[in-house]
Amino acid sequence: MASTLAGGPVLPRASFERRNPVTDEVVTRAHAMTPDEARAVADTAAAAFPTWSGLGPNERRRRLLRAADVLEARAEAFVPVMAAETAMTAGWVHFNVQLAASMLREAASMTTQITGEIVPSDKPGCFSMALRQPAGVVLGIAPWNAPIILGVRAIAMPLACGNTTILKASEVCPATHALLGEILIEAGLGDGIVNVVTNAPPDAPAVVEALIAHPAVRRVNFTGSTRVGRTVAEICARNLKPVLLELGGKAPLVVLDDADITQAVNAAAFGGFMNQGQICMATERIVVDEAIADEFVEKLARKADSLPIGDPTKGDVVLGAVICRDAAERIESLIVDATEKGARLAAGGHRTGTIMEATVLDDVTSTMRIYGEESFGPVVACVRVRGVEEAIRVANDTEYGLASAVFGRDVGRALEVAKRIDAGICHINGPTVNDEAQMPFGGVKGSGYGRFGGKAAIAEFTDLRWITIEGPQHYPF
Repeated sequence: MASTLAGGPVLPRASFERRNPVTDEVVTRAHAMTPDEARAVADTAAAAFPTWSGLGPNERRRRLLRAADVLEARAEAFVPVMAAETAMTAGWVHFNVQLAASMLREAASMTTQITGEIVPSDKPGCFSMALRQPAGVVLGIAPWNAPIILGVRAIAMPLACGNTTILKASEVCPATHALLGEILIEAGLGDGIVNVVTNAPPDAPAVVEALIAHPAVRRVNFTGSTRVGRTVAEICARNLKPVLLELGGKAPLVVLDDADITQAVNAAAFGGFMNQGQICMATERIVVDEAIADEFVEKLARKADSLPIGDPTKGDVVLGAVICRDAAERIESLIVDATEKGARLAAGGHRTGTIMEATVLDDVTSTMRIYGEESFGPVVACVRVRGVEEAIRVANDTEYGLASAVFGRDVGRALEVAKRIDAGICHINGPTVNDEAQMPFGGVKGSGYGRFGGKAAIAEFTDLRWITIEGPQHYPF
C-alpha cells in the first residue's frame, strides 16, 4: 500500500497530501500513482484472476469470512486515521467496520449461490445450460463519506463471484482506503486479489480512464456524486464496459397526518444529522402534512439544538466537521438563500470553520436552492403540504431517487404512498438512512442504476453464458 500518516517515512515516489478538515494540518501523504502505474496494477489483478476464479466456492467463502474477522479485530486502527482525514466520529468509524464486516460475510454466503439453470431446447438431443461465470477484473471506485462500508461494498460481491478487484481510493481518505486494503491482504485473500490505487486529485480523470480502458477490467462500480457518475458512465460506454452506479440523493421523509410524531422526529434527526448529513441516503427533505407540521417542526428543532457538535478528536460529539471549508461554505450558502427567500430558521444555521450546527429550515418552497440541490450537510428542509397527493408530488419533485421514508400509523395507506415514490428504497416508519448487507441497494433516476447487495449483485458481477452439449447433427447442406 502506498499511504502513510504524516510524520512517517518519506515516500520515494510522487506523493500528494491530505489535510485535516478542522485544523488544516497535513495528516496523510499518499502515493500519487500515474496512469501507467494504474495499468500495472490492473495487470497484477489480471494475472491473479485465473487462480482466484479457479478456487472452489467454499475456499472463497473461508477467505472472505476470515477477512471479516480480521477487519473487525482491527477496528480501532481506523479511528485515528478517519478522524484525521475526514473528521469522523469514533461511533461512525465503528459502524463502518461493523457493516463492512457484515458485507464480507454476506458475500461469503453468496459463493455457493452463483447458480445457473437448464433451459429446454427445441433441438433434438441438445442439453442447453445458462451458467454464470466471473467476468474478470472489477474496478470499484469508492468515496470518502463512509469509506470502509463503501470500500468493502465495491469489492466484496465481485470477490465472491470469482473476480479479482481494484479499489480506486478516494483522494480525500487515501490512508483509510490503503489501510483497508492492507487488512484484507493480511487476512489471506491472496496475492493480487485486492489491489488499491491512490492518486492525486488532478490525476483522477486520467487514472480512472486508464483503468476503465484496460482490457482486463470487465466491470466497473462507482459510488459518488451524480455529476462524476455521468462522466464515469460515459467512459464506460466508450469502452463498452458495464457499470453499476450509486449516485447522489435528496431523500424525502414523508410525515403523514396520522404519523407518530415522536418516532418521525427521531428518524428525521438520525437521517438528517448522522455523519453531518454526509450520507447518500441522508434525509434532506421532510415533506410534512400541515395538520401536524407545527408540532413536528418544534420537536425536531428542539432535538437538533440538543445535539453536541465539535472536533471529534477532542470530545464525545454527535456532529463532527463537514469534509472541507468549500463544502461548509456551499451548505451555508444554501441556508442563506433559503432564509432570504422566506424560509424560517427553526434550529442551527451557524458554523465555525467546518463545524456546522444541526440545522432545520421550515417553510421551504420550490423557489429555494435547498429544495432541489443535494446539500450533503447537516441541514433538513421542511416542506409543508396538504394531504397525501401533494405529499407524493413533492416527494417525487426531484431529479434523484435513492432512499425515501413514509411515516403513518395506517400502514396500509403508508404502503400505498411508498409504492408511488420514485426511489429505489423506501422505509415505512423507519429512517431514510438504513443499510443491510443482504438488501438490494440502489436507486433510480439521477441516483443511478444497478444493485449492490445479496443475490441482486450476482448479476452485476458475472457473465451469463449459454452452453450446450449436443449429439450428432443433421445440417441442411
